[in-house]
Amino acid sequence: MALHDAAIVGFAETKIVLRSEVDVWTLGAQIMEELLERTGIEKGEIDGLVLSSSITGAGNAFWSQTTADQLGLELDFCQTVDIGGSSPIGALARAAAAIDAGYAKNVICLYADTAVVESGARGRSFSEEWCSTVGYLGPPAAFGLLTKHYETHHKLDYRALGKLAVAQREHALRNPLACEKLRVPITVDDYLNSKMIADPVRLLDCVMPCDGASGLLVTSRKEAEKRGLTKCVVPIGYGERTNFGAARSVVDPTETGHRAAGEKAFAQAGLKPTDIASFHPYDDFIIAIMMQLEMLGFCKHGQGSDFINETDFLWTGNLPLNTSGGQISAGQAGLAGGGTNLIEGVRQLFGEGGERQVANTSNALVTGIGGIPYGRNWTTSTAMILTPNA
Repeated sequence: MALHDAAIVGFAETKIVLRSEVDVWTLGAQIMEELLERTGIEKGEIDGLVLSSSITGAGNAFWSQTTADQLGLELDFCQTVDIGGSSPIGALARAAAAIDAGYAKNVICLYADTAVVESGARGRSFSEEWCSTVGYLGPPAAFGLLTKHYETHHKLDYRALGKLAVAQREHALRNPLACEKLRVPITVDDYLNSKMIADPVRLLDCVMPCDGASGLLVTSRKEAEKRGLTKCVVPIGYGERTNFGAARSVVDPTETGHRAAGEKAFAQAGLKPTDIASFHPYDDFIIAIMMQLEMLGFCKHGQGSDFINETDFLWTGNLPLNTSGGQISAGQAGLAGGGTNLIEGVRQLFGEGGERQVANTSNALVTGIGGIPYGRNWTTSTAMILTPNA
């Protein structure tokens, strides 16, 4: 399969900051320089560039070409993936497909956004027409309604959600690249007593907007072996589902495309949820983690709270969770934020997790969420399973 033939030979990440002091292209240049230095691949050998969605580049129809120009890259393959928070994983999948098809040999996947400094995007589609006009302002409102719906129809233990928040914060404390403002210990009581933002969503349920960048250098396994880059990470399963339930007029918003995406990824990888060594889900809100645990088959729908209470999510536990701190405790670098979770999965499989290195590096499951539509569930759901090169 095309996916198995790709190799991630390098990863890079900047520190996540409250407000960037440099331009988004400067961040991208820093990532590219680190990737080239790490792998020994020359700049002139890079012939592919895949960008994730970014608030900075929103509305620019030539964003990938302009970014490539600013980086001084002459390319055979170039594109921007526009599926929101699912874009970093989606970019990796598309890079693998391009390499398999012969469109490019060495592809940089670049995830950079200075959303705090340059947020000028116009919220088109359903947002301006159906949401903003009635006070349905932003993701906290959406997740407030979603959480209330879940609580009404299923068992929801807020102390269990607090346990997830605490585990991720423990990991952020061990991540020097996490936003400094978030590298402060919290307890479950701190979570429960944090400010109510959109009932029942609390402050410690939410991501904090930040700026930052990360990236991967992807080539074929054959090319990696030829260059002596035997230490690499291979994607072995990928699933993507957009507009889950779009043909139905009424859906359960707690059921998402991760069920379909996860089934595809697990089938390709030949694995089951119980085989997963570490889990790096997209985490713009805490309840999103629990919902993905259910949809991906770690537990049954509606039984997420019980599963959380029975599971150790620390880096030393049986299912390490977002060992970088995730976006909630490391900071969300705009629409490039999904790169934080993806890069951490890769870092762990390279064995470079430092103080938070997991013991079992046989595989890692990474997910993405792209968009929050009105009255339905997440617009795009992605799931990818990675493993070290065997």
